Parts: sequence; C-alpha cells; structure tokens
Amino acid sequence: MIKLDHLTIAVTDCEKSRNWYIETLGLKLEFEIPERRTSAVQDEFGFTLFLAETPGGPGRPSCVLTFQVSDVEAKHRQLVAAGVQFVHPPQKTFWGYGADLKDPDGYHIWLWDEKTMREKGEV
Repeated sequence: MIKLDHLTIAVTDCEKSRNWYIETLGLKLEFEIPERRTSAVQDEFGFTLFLAETPGGPGRPSCVLTFQVSDVEAKHRQLVAAGVQFVHPPQKTFWGYGADLKDPDGYHIWLWDEKTMREKGEV
C-alpha cells in the first residue's frame, strides 16, 4: 500500500498560517509542536498539512495546494463575503475550472469541485 499521508510546507509565521488555514479553509488543528514552531492542520478526510516555521521564511513558494470543495462557486462567495481576496474567482484555467487564492506565505490555493470541473473545466 502507498498513501500520501501528510505534507510539510515552510511558513514565515506558524500561528498566522495555522489561523489562516483553520479560519479560511475550515481545516482543524490536529496538534502542535511549540518548540519546533510547527502546527499540524487536517482536512475532514484525515490528510495532514504541517506548517513549519522556517528561519528566513519559505523562500519562493514551491507548490500549489489543491482543495476539492462541494461547490466552488458557493465557497468562493462565502470566502469573499468573509473578506478573503482571490487571485481569480472560479473560471476556466489551464488546469480545468476553479478559483485561486494565496495563503499568508504566497502559496497558491486552488479550489475546485467535481461538477463544475466536469461541466466547465475541459481543457
């Protein structure tokens, strides 16, 4: 068996990033390692994202985090109403159909759902 269990990304401020992922995307705090300035946040399916504060920050963000949501249009409206800024709203892109926003360290967060990807995302 092989299963991707977790991912660690470098962040400039562990607390700020932890709060952003919890408050903006609704992930839950799994645990923290204060002496390492690391927080583990988890989605509802058990995938864990480690946010590890790194001296000098993450440098240039080197990955894109893609989150599947139940309805990308509704999630976009909800987040915009909460004051979250997007790089672009749900639209057709080179990777299909979805929305793009950035976390506090500049990592791209792509949001998509199965229905609109199937209906609008043919690339």
